[in-house]
Amino acid sequence: MEDVDWWWNGTWGRLVRRDVYLRRDGEHWEVELREGGSDGLSRRRSFSRKYDALAFVTQALAAQEPGGWRNLIAEDQRESRCP
Repeated sequence: MEDVDWWWNGTWGRLVRRDVYLRRDGEHWEVELREGGSDGLSRRRSFSRKYDALAFVTQALAAQEPGGWRNLIAEDQRESRCP
């Protein structure tokens, strides 16, 4: 699976950290909702269409502390383009 996008709620700590991953493998899409970092609770859902996966991501981001989410993959891509 390839990581397409990764959002983080900007908080550290096992009790408050939240991550949302969007992944793909060919035409198969997966969204992972993670609570508490790498050792925390993880829930995954599969989709056959990108549109449905993105709609689920949008709902997940809106359901928790709106406004604090950062797209870490997009930030990493911007930084790698800078000279």
